[in-house]
Amino acid sequence: MPGNDSFHTTGRSDDGTSRVWYAAYGSNMHLPRLRCYLAGGTPEGGALALPGCRNPADPARSASIMLSGQLYFATESLIWAGGRAFYDPDTSGTIAVRAHLITTSQFSDIAAQEMYREPGTDLDLTEAVNSGRSTLGPGRYETLICAGTHDGYPLLTLTAPWRCTDLPGNPPSAAYLRHLATGLADSHGWATEQIAAYLAACPGADIGWTADSLTALLSS
Repeated sequence: MPGNDSFHTTGRSDDGTSRVWYAAYGSNMHLPRLRCYLAGGTPEGGALALPGCRNPADPARSASIMLSGQLYFATESLIWAGGRAFYDPDTSGTIAVRAHLITTSQFSDIAAQEMYREPGTDLDLTEAVNSGRSTLGPGRYETLICAGTHDGYPLLTLTAPWRCTDLPGNPPSAAYLRHLATGLADSHGWATEQIAAYLAACPGADIGWTADSLTALLSS
């Protein structure tokens, strides 16, 4: 359940070094792609360079977790072309995530880069941690969801304010899907066929991909 007595009441420590789990459900499940957010750089297959976080260190550790809700793809990514991954926690289903244990300043800087903004400002995570959700703005990754705690740290992710049925789906690009697939294989140990079936069933992806076409893509 949301809320964590061990978390600072301000949502972060004064120097931004308190830790949270960043529950990645999209391409940031793949550690080399996440490192572009942490240390800066252009992800393989991507079109934009990222500035990186103030603290470029790798996560202290990562964990494989399943959450209730629905993964879906919509809008148009400037980095990948094709649909972006979003999380709808209010729709039935199960979503696979790879949670990375990072500092609150790193989480804040990742959130800024997801909105194509300059990193450098710490977020106050209090409302999300205490109530399970907070809205930073109307943007595509400005809704914070806290799915409880894991090993004593808040489990946070970023998503859009919309439900998965609120806007048209948009199939993700092949390059983007490769990062998701590698992240799922690395973290959850899924075989190619299981990954393909999982992704092909997601709203938005189901417009342009099937389990067979995804299996072929991921096997090539």
